[in-house]
Amino acid sequence: MTTTRHSEAALEETMDTLNAPQASVHPTLRRIVLTGFMGSGKTTLGRLIAERLDWTFLDLDHYIESRTGISVPDIFALHGESHFRRLESTALVSALGKNNTVIALGGGTPEILTNRLLLEQTPGTATIFLDAPFPVLFDRCVLQGISRPVLADPALAERRFAQRQPLYRALAHHTIDTSTLEAHGAVEAMVAALAAAPKRTR
Repeated sequence: MTTTRHSEAALEETMDTLNAPQASVHPTLRRIVLTGFMGSGKTTLGRLIAERLDWTFLDLDHYIESRTGISVPDIFALHGESHFRRLESTALVSALGKNNTVIALGGGTPEILTNRLLLEQTPGTATIFLDAPFPVLFDRCVLQGISRPVLADPALAERRFAQRQPLYRALAHHTIDTSTLEAHGAVEAMVAALAAAPKRTR
């Protein structure tokens, strides 16, 4: 019964987000990029903020799959991570050429210097880091059935998480803690943050 009530509350909160008045962002913004580790909510919140802004949503992993005709797990299995990262960089160039688009990056996208430079140097781009502690993220991945080689070894996954955290933070114009906010709260926090022109502080 508790689980049912929680699910109903989450659904109502999501519907409230979708039914909220259309939001606006700073007029210089052309695209929003969501970054963070697996399970941080990039796809879920990306769809919601895109709906709220009446923008297009683009999941970079799915974009790669549509361009190659092969799933991301199969690319890793058949060709290895290095090949996938090359495909990812090419897809990112294409994605960053689109306007009025919310882009959800893969968890490892910022590990590649080329990708970081693209994100930093493309005008009209605001990057939001969706943050949460590793135990929360790992549990979400398991519950959602996310399949990535790194998740097969929790200790390896945590090390990869620790390596990526500084990169996520360095790229971010804004950071949203998704461990404590429900979908509605996270979207509202993003809308408020995006009202200002992107300015990265380090």
